[in-house]
Amino acid sequence: MAFFPLFALAFATPVASGPYYSAEPATPPTRERFVARENIWRCSAGTCVSPRSASRPAIVCSTLVREVGALRSFSVEGQPFAVEALESCNRRAR
Repeated sequence: MAFFPLFALAFATPVASGPYYSAEPATPPTRERFVARENIWRCSAGTCVSPRSASRPAIVCSTLVREVGALRSFSVEGQPFAVEALESCNRRAR
């Protein structure tokens, strides 16, 4: 069973927990940290960030706007949402 140590090491390696999603709410959120669906969001200086989740980016965006209202921008791995995608997401704002 020489492969066991490598197999165990693969699962022991931590998953990156840096921001995967980034958003700029139109108005500052009332909370600095909150959970929207399975995403933990941290907000400061007008930007909210969250690590990657299992949901599709469009769903992550729409659950965020339900919490904080309309967004000026939404990015996934540094790539901004297209204008049409952001408009669609913002239609779900509270």
